[in-house]
Formats: sequence, C-alpha cells, structure tokens
Amino acid sequence: MTVVTLEAQPVTLTREVSGRARASRIAEIRPQVSGIVQKRLFEEGAQVEAGQPLYQLDDATYRADVASAEAALARARAMLEAARPSAARARKLIKTNAISRQDYEAAISQLLQAEAETKVAEAALQQSRIALGYARISSPISGRIGRSAVTEGALVTANQAEPLTTVQTLDPIHIDLSMSASELLALRQELERGNLHRVDDVPVTILLDNGTVYPHEGRVAFTDVTVDPSTGSVLLRVTAPNPDFLLLPGMYVRARVSLAQRQQAILAPQQGIMRDPKGNASALVVSAANRVEQRQVEVSRTIGDRWLVEQGLAAGDRVIVEGLQKVQPDALVEPIEQQLAGTADSPSPDPTAPGNETTTMADSK
Repeated sequence: MTVVTLEAQPVTLTREVSGRARASRIAEIRPQVSGIVQKRLFEEGAQVEAGQPLYQLDDATYRADVASAEAALARARAMLEAARPSAARARKLIKTNAISRQDYEAAISQLLQAEAETKVAEAALQQSRIALGYARISSPISGRIGRSAVTEGALVTANQAEPLTTVQTLDPIHIDLSMSASELLALRQELERGNLHRVDDVPVTILLDNGTVYPHEGRVAFTDVTVDPSTGSVLLRVTAPNPDFLLLPGMYVRARVSLAQRQQAILAPQQGIMRDPKGNASALVVSAANRVEQRQVEVSRTIGDRWLVEQGLAAGDRVIVEGLQKVQPDALVEPIEQQLAGTADSPSPDPTAPGNETTTMADSK
C-alpha cells in the first residue's frame, strides 16, 4: 500500500484565459483640407515614423492663399506705420490745445484700428499657412501602415468619414483578455480574508493559436472597472513586446496569468482523489494507527498532476495513492511512504513541467 504524506507549500494560482491581440496605438489618417491627391509618399505595409509625410495634395490654391495673406499683412503694417507718427503728433499738440479734441481722438482711433487690422492680417496668414501645411498629410504616430484607400488623382475632402489609411503601433502590443467577473470577485474576497496573497508584476506567459509559447513575456497593464453585461466578464489588458511583429491585431491567443499566491497550500495527487456517482470527492487516509479512513474533501483546481485541496485534508495526512482497490475504510494496513518529487509552485499546468512531476510508487505485497 503506497501513501504520500501531504505538505503545506506556497503555490502561485494561475488562470489560462483567451483573448485577442490589439495594437497599442491606432491612428486613422484623414485629410484636414480638401484637394486632389498628387502623390503617395509611403509603401503599403511599411514601418513609418511620427511626422513622416504620407500624402501630398495639390496645394496650388493654398499657396495662393498664403501669398494673398502675406500681401494683406504688408498693407496692414504700412497703414500702421503711417498711423503711428500721426498719433504721436496729436499727443503733443493736444497738450498745447493746438488741435481740437475731436482731431486728437480721430488720430488715436486710426492708430488703434491699424493695430487691430495688423493682428487680423497676421492671424489670416497663420491660418492660410496651416491650411498649406495640411496639404501634406503626415503620420501622427510611429507604426506599421496599412493599405491605401486612395491613389493619385483621387479627390479627398476635409474630415471625410473614410480614412485614407491606418497606422498601428505593434511594438509593444496589447492583448485584451476576458475574465469572469464572478471569479474576479471571489479572488478579491479571498485576498481580503487573507487566504491569498497578491502577486505583483508577475510575467504573463502567452500561448499562440497553435499552442506554442510566445518567446516574450507580457505584463498586466490594467483591469477594467466595467463588467460586460452580455458576457459577465471583465477586460484584463496585457502588454507584451512584439519586436518581430509575430503578434498581429485580431490574432487569437491565450495567456497564463498569475492571480495570487497561497502560502500554505495543500496539494494532493490526482490518483489519490476519488469521486462518487454524484461527483463528490473523497480520499483514503492512513491514520497514525495505520488504519484507513475515508475523508470527504473539496478540491478547486488542478496544478500540474495534483489537486488543490480546499477542505478535508491537512499537512501531515497520509493519502493512499496506489492499491486503493485492495483496502476498505477502517482496515489495518502497512503503508509504504513515498515523497512527491519537486515542488508545485509552478504557474504551468503542464504535468510534464519541472516541479509538477510525481514519483512512481510500487504496491506493497
């Protein structure tokens, strides 16, 4: 009869959840002025930098507007230069009553009007230069650019609904995961009771759609504060480096997220836990007097090849793992004790992962 003595040990609780990859930044490129597309200045699918020109519109009209605004500003400044000495003379003459009060106020008014017209002309010139600058459409962010929706010769309008193209920042990339709101609530309650301890800044293992492990680990960026009423789930965002652009927006992935740590966890080998037709779990335990006892247990999840025990078993209990069919409760046995190899403090649910293997134990005769 082979038994395993249970020990309390720290265990990091992980959860494997699915989600979609999202670009960390997205910019839809739209024109801010109307015009004919004169030239496309990028290659579709290439990497572009912030401020890099993407399209050149026909800017002949906007150049003419700038020239007209410059001429209007020059005329306003000339009128201002003429009004300043007249106002200065009027200030001197009014002191000796050489001119009437009406003539003095007219000279001052002409000066103020000339100053105001100069400021209006300066603003008009600045506005026309801004419009001219908008004729060259640039990228507001760095990232990978998609296909172009227009070609040379196309007419585009200011603030049109359809974007000309889209730029997406893919390094780093976001992964939006969905976690059950009820599970998250239960986790927070366990943390408040002190049954679990929070783990911060733990790397997130990302699994690709084909089951392979993504070579770069992610980090939890934030947990949303709103529950989706249609699914009852909460958004969990993970940020991961993506230097080789292996992850693309919209790609389905899975992630192993470390939720919390239990300092004194009890892990029982799966072969030592039995279930009745109703699904209730139980285990056969050898007492200090070497008699078999049947315990009703409660298990919550598997970690490697072991069950995480919530109730029914404690550290020091000797659980029968082999020869279960040969014994009955209250039977006197001679157990052969074996120890589990490795530790269970591993976030991987893979039974072959280091620290999750179980030593094979022989039956006693």
